[in-house]
Amino acid sequence: MQYSGIAKLIIALGLLLLIIGGIMLLASRLGISGFRLPGDIFIQKENFTFFFPITTGIIISIVITIIFNLIRR
Repeated sequence: MQYSGIAKLIIALGLLLLIIGGIMLLASRLGISGFRLPGDIFIQKENFTFFFPITTGIIISIVITIIFNLIRR
């Protein structure tokens, strides 16, 4: 059974996660906070904070779908 295609995909996804993690770490050390897009729900009370990134999730989903469709071609 050939696993080379799956192995390459897992390695590529791992490298992508490593790059994204590095960018997030660098951004936090530089004081750049996360971004909130219009449509994301953010509620802050005295002892309670709730953040639900609806718009961010939709955009990430669209980008990942486009990337996977480009890889499949």
